[in-house]
Amino acid sequence: MTPRHHARFRERRALCAALLLWSFLTGSAARAEPVRAVVELFTSQGCGACRTAEPVLRELARQPGVIALTLPVTYWDYLGWKDTLASRPLTDRQRAYARGRGARQVFTPQIVVDGSGFAVGSDKSALDRLLREAAQHGGLPVPVRSERRGDRILVEIGAMPEARGDLRGDVWLIPILRSRSIAIQAGENGGRTATYVNVVRGMQRLGTWTGQALRFDVPGIQTETGDADSWVVLLQGTADGRPGRIFGAAKGPGL
Repeated sequence: MTPRHHARFRERRALCAALLLWSFLTGSAARAEPVRAVVELFTSQGCGACRTAEPVLRELARQPGVIALTLPVTYWDYLGWKDTLASRPLTDRQRAYARGRGARQVFTPQIVVDGSGFAVGSDKSALDRLLREAAQHGGLPVPVRSERRGDRILVEIGAMPEARGDLRGDVWLIPILRSRSIAIQAGENGGRTATYVNVVRGMQRLGTWTGQALRFDVPGIQTETGDADSWVVLLQGTADGRPGRIFGAAKGPGL
């Protein structure tokens, strides 16, 4: 083989490799199912009733078109066991949901579907009904995409069809711990091991959305809060500072 033929061979091989990579990436993108629902489970290691909600959320987390999140709250810590994954911002989020719907109290386990449907976290029939109703009302109408590029994360938010002038929302980057088993040593669940999926480890607001397309380019380190190993992006409406309907969402790697 002459040097010229050798160079052409290398060029053809590089081109074939590039085409294979492009085919793999576009094929993966084509197979990726868009997120059609977001389910939040407010729970606590100190809540005896919460154990029946954990398998419900684990089952949901296996569905490609669903983001299923565990949000551990702090208000049961006084019962004899301090939740090792709970944080005050998650408790505040549940209370903000309650204020938004005129509820006086919060409870666990509670599920919230797309920011606007509420039920007991262990009530699978109620959850199925909320998911059906959410789909009938248009599901998540705004496309959201996120991907890692080197040490950065690119987030793209689409436009809302027929956006109103008063439409407001927040874009959230949420670090996620995909799985964690906890040996609970005291309290109502003392002696059992609880396994949690997609545990929220923080909530980072990227900016305000007013119905138009947006793009964020943020450091990847923002998803590395504590022991998080993935992330989700939520586009959520807001009114008077309270969380409302979720308009769009995207999964991070491994979810």
